[in-house]
Amino acid sequence: MAKTLAALLSAVPDSHILSTQGDMATVVGAGVVESSRDVEPAGLFVARKGLSTDGHRYIQDAVAAGAAAVVGEVEPGSLSVPYVRVKNARDVLGLLAAAYYDFPARKLAVIGITGTDGKTTTSHILHYILKQAGIKAGYISTLSADFGDETVETGLHVTTPGASQIQAYLARMAEAGLTHCILEMTSHGLAQGRLQAVDIDVAALCNVMHEHLDFHGSWENYRAAKAIMFRMLSQSHRKPGLAKAAIVNADDPSADYFLAMTADQYVSYGIHHPADYRASAICCRPDSTSFDVQGVTIEMRLVGEFNVSNALAAISAARQLKVGWDDIQQGIAALDLVSGRMERIDEGQDFIAIVDFAHTPNALKRALEAGRAMLTAGKRLIAVFGSAGLRDVEKRRIMAEIAAGLADMTLLTAEDPRTESLDDILEMMAQGCKAAGAVEGETFLRVRDRGEAIYQACRMARAGDAVMVCGKGHEQSMCFGTTEHPWDDRAAMRSALRGKPLATLPTAKGRC
Repeated sequence: MAKTLAALLSAVPDSHILSTQGDMATVVGAGVVESSRDVEPAGLFVARKGLSTDGHRYIQDAVAAGAAAVVGEVEPGSLSVPYVRVKNARDVLGLLAAAYYDFPARKLAVIGITGTDGKTTTSHILHYILKQAGIKAGYISTLSADFGDETVETGLHVTTPGASQIQAYLARMAEAGLTHCILEMTSHGLAQGRLQAVDIDVAALCNVMHEHLDFHGSWENYRAAKAIMFRMLSQSHRKPGLAKAAIVNADDPSADYFLAMTADQYVSYGIHHPADYRASAICCRPDSTSFDVQGVTIEMRLVGEFNVSNALAAISAARQLKVGWDDIQQGIAALDLVSGRMERIDEGQDFIAIVDFAHTPNALKRALEAGRAMLTAGKRLIAVFGSAGLRDVEKRRIMAEIAAGLADMTLLTAEDPRTESLDDILEMMAQGCKAAGAVEGETFLRVRDRGEAIYQACRMARAGDAVMVCGKGHEQSMCFGTTEHPWDDRAAMRSALRGKPLATLPTAKGRC
C-alpha cells in the first residue's frame, strides 16, 4: 500500500497544513503511526501532544528507526527526512491513516455503537444477528476485533484502538471480503480523534450516564463527545443503498438531544417510553430472558432487563440493515454469553457466582438488580467491587451507595488503583456505604486484596445466595502503580470456589 507523502496529504484539507519541508514525492510504505516505538522503515510518524507525553520529543527516535517522513505541530529545525507542519496533528492522523489504507470504511457498511454501558453486549448481539442473516460482518469491540476468519484481542483497558490501528483493522476486514463492520465508539476515542475518517452509516446510542468526568470535565462535555458519532453521519462518505440512520434509546434522558442530529432516518427503541421498537411482556429468569417487540417474541440466554435494552438497540440496527425477524430471533437465541458480562462461574457450588464488567454507577445498579432478581426469598446478594484510580472520583461514593442499597453484603476492594493510594480510594467508598446506612463489619467490609475479597465472599455464601464480582469482567490485567499485572476475575472466582484465593498481587499490600 505504498503511497507518496503528497498522495497522503491530498486527504488533508489545505487549511490544516501550515508548511512543508523536503520532498513530498517521498514514498511511505510502512503505515502511519503515532508512537516512535511503532515506526518501521519507510513509515510515516505523526508527532502529537498526548495526555502524558509529547510525541515531538521522539521525532529523532522515529527517524533513527527508519521513518520516511514526519508530521508534527512544531517547527522542525534540522531534519534529514521530509516534514509537514500542521495545526493539530490529532486532526490529521486519522485522515492520513485512512488515505494510506485507501479509505477502507468506504468499502464497508459501518455501524457505530456508543454509550456509557452496553456497547460491547449490543455489538455482540448485532454480530450474531448479522451472521445468522448470512451477512459477512466483523467487529471492533472492547473484547476483540473479528475479521471473519480470525479474532484478535484489542489490548489492555482499551475500547477504541488508535486511529492508525482502526484503519488497519478496517482495511483487513475489507480485504477479507467482509461487507459490514460493527464498531464500538467510546467518548475518549471520539474526543481524541481516533475515529476520524471512519465513514459510518448507522449510529446507535445505548445510554449516557455518569462516567469519565475526570477526562471530559463535565457531563455536558461527555455527552457532546458521544454526539460526535452522530455528527459523523452527515460528514461521512455516502455508500450506494445505505441511508444514514440515527438509533436512539427513548428511555435515555438525552434522547431528544441526539435525535436533533442530522440524519436521513431516525429510529427509537425502549422499554419505558413510546418507541419504534418497544419491548413488552418482559420475563426475566435466572438463566434467560424473553420479551415481545413488534409482535415478535425474542428468547435470549442473556439475563436482566438492561440486556433487553441492549437487544433492542441491536434489533433496531439489524432492521435498519433489512434483516428479517427470523434471523433476528435465531441470532439472539444463539448467543450464549458475552465474555465478562453477567458470566456465570460454576465449580459445583450451591450458590450463584457471577463476574460482570459493571464499573459505572448505572451498570453496577443494573447488574445488582439483575442479580437480586435471581434470588428466592431469604437469600443474600454479596457484591465485590472497587473503583479505579486516576479516574472519576465522584463515582466511588455513588457506586458504594448503590451497593449498600442493593446488596446484603458489600466487599470493597482493589480495582486498578494505579498511582493513587488504595486506602484513600477505599475510604471514599466506605463513606458512600455509610451514607447509605451500611455498617462496616456487618453489611460491608474493606478487603484490600482483590483475590482475598473474592475468596471471602465465596466463603460467606450459603446455598441459594449470589456472589457478584463487578468491575473487571473480561479484562486480563490490573494496574498497580504504573504496572499492568496479569489478572482475571473469572480465574480468581474459580480459584476461590475451589477453596483457594488467587495469588496476591505483589504491590497490593503497600501504597499504590
